[in-house]
Amino acid sequence: MTAPVQAFDIAIIGGGIVGLSTAMNIARRNTFSILLLEAENRLGSHQTGHNSGVIHSGLYYKPGSLKAKNCVLGRERLYNFCREEGIEFKRCGKIVVAASEDELYRLRNLEARGRANGLHGIRRLGSGDIKEYEPYAGGIEALHVPDTGIVNFQNVSERYSTIAMEFGARIETCAEVRSVSVGPREFMLITDRAEFKAHCIINCAGLYSDRIARMCGLEPGLRIIPFRGEFYKLLPEKEYLVRNMIYPVPDPRFPFLGVHFTVTVDGSVKIGPTSMPAFWRENYNGIDNFNTSEILNILTWEARLFLSNKFGFRTLAVDEIKKYNRKYFTSLARGMVNKMDENGFTQWGAPGIRAQLLNVKTMEMVMDFVVEGDKESVHILNAVSPAFTCSTTFTKWVVGNRGIDLFRL
Repeated sequence: MTAPVQAFDIAIIGGGIVGLSTAMNIARRNTFSILLLEAENRLGSHQTGHNSGVIHSGLYYKPGSLKAKNCVLGRERLYNFCREEGIEFKRCGKIVVAASEDELYRLRNLEARGRANGLHGIRRLGSGDIKEYEPYAGGIEALHVPDTGIVNFQNVSERYSTIAMEFGARIETCAEVRSVSVGPREFMLITDRAEFKAHCIINCAGLYSDRIARMCGLEPGLRIIPFRGEFYKLLPEKEYLVRNMIYPVPDPRFPFLGVHFTVTVDGSVKIGPTSMPAFWRENYNGIDNFNTSEILNILTWEARLFLSNKFGFRTLAVDEIKKYNRKYFTSLARGMVNKMDENGFTQWGAPGIRAQLLNVKTMEMVMDFVVEGDKESVHILNAVSPAFTCSTTFTKWVVGNRGIDLFRL
């Protein structure tokens, strides 16, 4: 006997921190029936569970962009949320280090951008001042950013899910959306577990957000290009070399911040991540979750980027391959922190995959958040860093500004 189709007002696709924040914010209104569908057997399995854990200050983002508008306010709301919910975090600050004269111009532009975005307390440091914050750091100048912090985002997302369910949201794991049928003010979602109906869809599917958008009849001219990020871990006897966070000056051509040092809430020191173009969306280790059709599609786009060298993609890819050489990786680390050596660190667990959006018309990486859709479906297509930092603020903005008929947050 076929199980009856279950109906909801709102279906949220994706059980990472963005989807869970969306569910929590809507559920707190206690007005609508909410269903959240997660393909994996646990929540936060992908980007939420594999990241540096940094609470971003808002330093890097273009003034006026969605990232800039959401990050500063979202950062403070996240700090308050962690205090209220008893989630461990550290507002530890960081320094961004210029290792050479040719990086000074970019460092000063970064300072101006941070001030334009409303950061307070940022301070430029000379080589002597750097030692006050990080005694073993190198560099000829640095920028101290006191508002940066650290947290375990898995802990944050678990609390989001608990609150959402306390207010009546239903969360289904092992429920991958296989297809979507679109009708007048109604969506039929076919999953591994059952069939569901919803008046409205909010797509927070991360690595698969572009695919879900196309299932819903939207063709945004955008594709997810996955990047594989690996972290290393300083050995305990080397942890004294880093107090908090040490970053390089980023290359403005790329949406990546470069290899950096991060002290986690438990005191461990991460180095990384790398940003190697991945061959498929879940290219974590070996041939796990290997998908022939997906790898051909992604490699086609990556090959086009490599051959054209758009935005320096070939330069990026070659440099990232070099980082798998321990001597080269160590040389990058030593540029920021003295006394680093090849034997001072080891692998840090499983790598992460960044869901980077590519504009297939211009062949450029998309730097800002991207939200597409209409009054009945919203698709968050580019929710990479700092989406975790501003998860509550951003998801409220998404729903409130996309004009969904059912509700206003």
